[in-house]
Amino acid sequence: MRTVLTLLSFAALAAAQAPQGAAGPPNLKTEQVKPGLYMISGAGANTEVRVTNAGLIVVDGKLPGEQNYLALMEQIKQISPQPVKFLIVTHHHPDHAGNDDRFLAAGVPVIAHENFNKNLAASTAQNKPAPASITYDREYKVELGGVTVEVHHFGRAHTSGDSVVYFPDLKVVVTSDEVTPPMPGPLADYAGGGSFLDWPRTMDGMLALDFDTAIPGNGPPISKADVTAFREKVATFVGRAKVAIGMGIPKDQLISHIRTNDLGWTPRVPNVDPFYAEMSAAK
Repeated sequence: MRTVLTLLSFAALAAAQAPQGAAGPPNLKTEQVKPGLYMISGAGANTEVRVTNAGLIVVDGKLPGEQNYLALMEQIKQISPQPVKFLIVTHHHPDHAGNDDRFLAAGVPVIAHENFNKNLAASTAQNKPAPASITYDREYKVELGGVTVEVHHFGRAHTSGDSVVYFPDLKVVVTSDEVTPPMPGPLADYAGGGSFLDWPRTMDGMLALDFDTAIPGNGPPISKADVTAFREKVATFVGRAKVAIGMGIPKDQLISHIRTNDLGWTPRVPNVDPFYAEMSAAK
């Protein structure tokens, strides 16, 4: 039995995740991951808050909207009354970057990979997030109040502008959507430079970091063993796609041919054309 992969555009996914107008205030939840590091879930992707004695470093700012932003800031104030000094955004999708403009208006620098701004410039979506004010190529360090936070770009996976955020003193890594819960499963946003072919190699860079806890884009914290297992499942999916193409499976049948029911999730391929092209070139 074969499991059919979902053909879903990111625009449709974002629309499905967007808050409804009559939904009322967002329901956010804060939990401590390790001393000095907190995770705020709800209203989009997970947000992380690193407390230092000179201010706060925040990772990802939720779905766009004044209610979401104010609710997030209220949660942050309950963690610490200190001001937010930096916002790191892990990629350009609005569930992570939706309130960049509000942080910038508050005088908070927004840090992202250089492809973050390139992907925003190329996007035809309406109401795009604001561009980052600080960009980097391979790695960037934020030093504040005796705390160092590392920002790494290891390659293409979910998008071409993915940032992995590493807290070396706590041995915690923020994977963003390079690691996802079983549902809805990993998505390579090819329009945003994503790649299933490169995904396992990109995760090898992440796994080379010394960490014991990982925070995915959504869902609860997980272990390094969980991240390793996720990487192997993506590699299995990629290998099966190459084999299918080598067998001569035509493009319009490729997605339904690849077996995924033993992986625990269904990879999402929003555009089969670039997926087929990169797998064909690599087989």
